Amino acid sequence: MSSLADDWRADLDEVDATLIDEYQSGFPVVERPFGALADELGVSEDEALDRVRRLRERGVFRRFGAVLNPPVIGSSTLAAVSAPEERFEEVAEVINGYRQVNHNYRRDHEWNMWFVVTAGSRGKRDEILADIEDRTGLSVLNLPMLTDYYIDLEFPVMNDDRFARESLAATEVNATRISEEATGNLSALDAALLVEIQDGFPLSATPYRDVADAVGADVDDVLSAIERLRDDGCIKRIGCVVNHVVTGFDANCMVVWDVPDDELDARGEAVGRLPYVTLCYHRPRRPEQDWPYNLFTMIHGREAGAVDEKIDELAAEHLPFDHERLYSTETLKQTGAQYEELVSSEE
Repeated sequence: MSSLADDWRADLDEVDATLIDEYQSGFPVVERPFGALADELGVSEDEALDRVRRLRERGVFRRFGAVLNPPVIGSSTLAAVSAPEERFEEVAEVINGYRQVNHNYRRDHEWNMWFVVTAGSRGKRDEILADIEDRTGLSVLNLPMLTDYYIDLEFPVMNDDRFARESLAATEVNATRISEEATGNLSALDAALLVEIQDGFPLSATPYRDVADAVGADVDDVLSAIERLRDDGCIKRIGCVVNHVVTGFDANCMVVWDVPDDELDARGEAVGRLPYVTLCYHRPRRPEQDWPYNLFTMIHGREAGAVDEKIDELAAEHLPFDHERLYSTETLKQTGAQYEELVSSEE
């Protein structure tokens, strides 16, 4: 049931609403960002900071800081195993024990455990997958992202929309190829910064100076490095990261599609523009493991029935191909990628 029924918006005013919906990205990269934010909101610096703290404390914000981009910094893959029910907890414990595993979900499918592995190189990533196979005795379905059509979990929540992105203006969507060989090519300062900010920025009047002090660098060099990392794609955005479950978008489904290869980019770009599709990307088929699907979509909504209706619409009007719906039924692990390993030169 959607948490929209719970009055999470009680006591929130227009300034809070602006903070929540308009500062999920584009947060000022200046020494006193809350001062710049205060000028835009028409409040004092202290009030702007206090409001962000309060919204984080009540769970509306997961954290304040940078959203990093693991496939650019290192080598990442979505993987799955088919765990026998009597061994499910045992297998989950093995997989969750790897610090390179940052997400793991039970899904309603034969492949019932889905997890993300992000490592410093493709070689290290594949070594972890092989080790999981050896330790569990289960075959691993390895599905690295090959093309990004649309991926972003930034969307308005201070509304009664049924679906994420519903209130957003048209979005530019392109077929962006993803290399499995990514290593980041980071400077020493870049690497130190990513490790320091992976769990968020300090909630202080001078978060960038605090980070600079922590890594032993000049604040101007840190500001420049953060802007460069954002321009290079290592940082996707900087702002307040909204908790979509708390704010009502807790009905979601991953749908996998068998799209003809010669139609994949055209279909992926078209679907990525739809205002109810929050993720759309290309992953490889694995016919030797009875996995024929090559296009993945995610829909986040406030009601499960409405999400199902949109999947029906996708199949009827946009993707008239064989597909399966993989509903998430349990969160087994959810953390950020461990950037100490990603940015290290040691394998």
